[in-house]
Amino acid sequence: MKGTLLATLLLTAAAAGSALAQQQPQFTHYGLNGMALNPAYAGIKGQGEVNLIGRYQYFNYGTFGGANGSPRTGIVTVSLPVLATGGGVGLAVYYDQVAQSKMTNAALSYSQHVKLGAGKLGIGIQGIYTYLGKGTYIALDPNDVNVPNDASDNKFDAGAGIWYEAPKFYAGISLNNIARSEYSFKSAGTSGTARKYLSENHAYFTAGYNIEASSSVVVTPMVLVKAVLPGDYSNASKFNNSKNYSFEGGVRATLDDKYWVGANYRHEESVSGLLGGSLGKDNAIRLGYAFDFIAFNQEARAFSSHEILLSYRLPRPAANIRPAIRTPRYSF
Repeated sequence: MKGTLLATLLLTAAAAGSALAQQQPQFTHYGLNGMALNPAYAGIKGQGEVNLIGRYQYFNYGTFGGANGSPRTGIVTVSLPVLATGGGVGLAVYYDQVAQSKMTNAALSYSQHVKLGAGKLGIGIQGIYTYLGKGTYIALDPNDVNVPNDASDNKFDAGAGIWYEAPKFYAGISLNNIARSEYSFKSAGTSGTARKYLSENHAYFTAGYNIEASSSVVVTPMVLVKAVLPGDYSNASKFNNSKNYSFEGGVRATLDDKYWVGANYRHEESVSGLLGGSLGKDNAIRLGYAFDFIAFNQEARAFSSHEILLSYRLPRPAANIRPAIRTPRYSF
């Protein structure tokens, strides 16, 4: 059963591909925050999770006209099981800024869980709200109709995904921006002229496998495949542009579910190191750090990226069953 499911997910991911043309933020802690990738992850762990990630990509890349050229992103995700429906709800909110461009995105998700083999299959949907703001750009021609002038727009969209979670294995595939919303920005040029921005479909495939290396150490190989899928679904070229494909893969070793260390490779961009630990009752609080060394095209990027993870895992909920009350008066 598991082999069939994995093969199906891998074939689907191969068809979807992934993207060098990054429109949405990326995170090195992808193996510890499935809610940022897939609405079907909501509640699948059987306990609540709250994750906060701050990322400073291409650190000290440069300042252009008073704007920082380094992408800076903050994201908070919440995943909660809903025992009454056998599913879960999730929320992901992030703020991303690259130079003059600012994006605020909020996605509310619901996942329905189905028992499948040794694990659970989640089928999820999400509603997405996105606000895009364009600051004041420096233009050679102040009347250039293609340069936005302190404009903004907002749109609603949707996403969907599936996620399989078992004690030793997980895998998921998702698609967002299904409606491919188009944003319009007023320019400094001719009155009424607007600059268009199309939010393309994004697809994600991720998987990991927990290997018990010893009684106290678990080693987890993991992979993430990302895609920007331009064009309508009827376009023959939607899935076959190799430049829209990218992937990353890594491994993480965890000691007593308390400390972890890992490494990651991002295709034609960086190699990364991850380090973290847990504290509190049942190791509920987790703190992690990731350092990305930009190994390729430093001239067009920067030397490094940095990322911090703070996570809290809520206690597992129990079914609300009132205990029986016994009395000797009726013990016959």
